[in-house]
Amino acid sequence: MTAIEPVKILLFYKFTPLADPEAIRLWQRTLCENLELTGRIIISKDGINGTVGGSLSAIKKYRRSTCEFAPFRDIDFKWSDGIGGDFPRLAVRVREEIVTFGVPDEVVVDHRGIVGGATHLTPHELHALVDQRGDEIVFFDGRNEFESRIGRFKNAVIPNIKTTPEFVQELETGKFDHLKDKPIVTYCTGGIRCEVLSVIMKNRGFQEVYQMDGGIVRYAETFGDSHLWEGSLYVFDSRLKMDFSANPQILGQCQSCDEPTNQFHNCSDPACHTLTLVCDSCWQLHPLVQCETCLA
Repeated sequence: MTAIEPVKILLFYKFTPLADPEAIRLWQRTLCENLELTGRIIISKDGINGTVGGSLSAIKKYRRSTCEFAPFRDIDFKWSDGIGGDFPRLAVRVREEIVTFGVPDEVVVDHRGIVGGATHLTPHELHALVDQRGDEIVFFDGRNEFESRIGRFKNAVIPNIKTTPEFVQELETGKFDHLKDKPIVTYCTGGIRCEVLSVIMKNRGFQEVYQMDGGIVRYAETFGDSHLWEGSLYVFDSRLKMDFSANPQILGQCQSCDEPTNQFHNCSDPACHTLTLVCDSCWQLHPLVQCETCLA
């Protein structure tokens, strides 16, 4: 009897100058197709940003082949367990930014990564900073607001944004100016959004900015949800969330009955697909989920 091979998901990014992004796109697409991987890869003159899923053996081959390209040799790959069919298709694209904040001119990249970014903190260094500075520390969520509904760092500042490009306008409103002299720790899923967010914040007068190196994923690999992290992690694939213990704290509320839940569902309106928190009981009664906007 043939054993079923585990399914894995690989999350990664690398800021590095690329002379020919289109050539990298063609190589990456061919590599993924030959290995039957699905997922999303974005390439620009400033580097690569991707999440791919497939069989364990295919993922290992993908990682090994990608690291043979000198600019990608030291990519920090983050592994997690997939469930199969985690991505509907493969998309490999060239764009102006590998993470879209809408300010490409503010991002300067050399062979070491982003120039002028935040100080990176490992999970242990983060704990040391918190032990040293205590309540001075401000955790600043670098994700879209809905992602924080099911998980976040304790007492974090959650900007009210729906898409990443809104961060610039949100920071320029002045509502966070009182934090400019505070030690800020930015965090996001795997670290890439904070690479750019930290530069944007520093360019707008935030004096002491840190970044959770490797993002929530790396922190949870080290400490789970028993220290500074609370709840589940939203992920952009069919799993919709990752848990870091058998009994994660449930932070979200069902849209229909207000019961605790950490389970998102897509709005059933084909023109909408807004992610909506719905508990299992309500979803079984009404599997055609409608978001608050479509219900209005």
